[in-house]
Amino acid sequence: MQTEAHVPWNKDKLIGQKLPLKLEQIWAIRIHLEMLKKIRDLAMFNLAIDSKLRGCDLVSLRVKDVARNGEILERTQVIQRKTHNPVTFEICKKSREALETWLKQKQLVAPDFLFPSPRSPQDHISTRQYARIVKRWIGYINLDQCSYATHSMRRTKATLIYKQTKNLRAVQILLGHTSMASTVRYLGVEVDDALEIAERIEI
Repeated sequence: MQTEAHVPWNKDKLIGQKLPLKLEQIWAIRIHLEMLKKIRDLAMFNLAIDSKLRGCDLVSLRVKDVARNGEILERTQVIQRKTHNPVTFEICKKSREALETWLKQKQLVAPDFLFPSPRSPQDHISTRQYARIVKRWIGYINLDQCSYATHSMRRTKATLIYKQTKNLRAVQILLGHTSMASTVRYLGVEVDDALEIAERIEI
């Protein structure tokens, strides 16, 4: 009697860390969102890149976390759900402009969720909805949707900062990691740096 061959759960699936976006890919997605007049998505995308927050923290932000008296803050601090530790992040000019436009369009006030659920304005969009939105962004510029996910948004600016500065401590603080080892594993910097050194050696 023949039995069916066991199929591994990860057959034909890409596992492991998702890729961060490159600078040109960030701009390509922004341009698409601007052309399509996706005001909420543009604000969400820019803030996701700037904040380096996990998806659960991003979707649960309230207006008061990013704005005071109608003015978008240049820097703010939130408590991470996973670690219960505070993390500070910058809100750059493009993000502030997009957020200001979004708040005015939606007429959101301080206690409101920054990205309310379309079905229930008293709640925020779910992490599952956010994941679908990210997949849509990736699809706009024809990237492999299996290689990118919500964590790509969190990793993007951190990776760019590390590549430009090689300052692991700064990236650790920005990501809110409690240990440097976590940051090293998160960025995969040991592998990247080793390959970069190897490429400079000609034999």
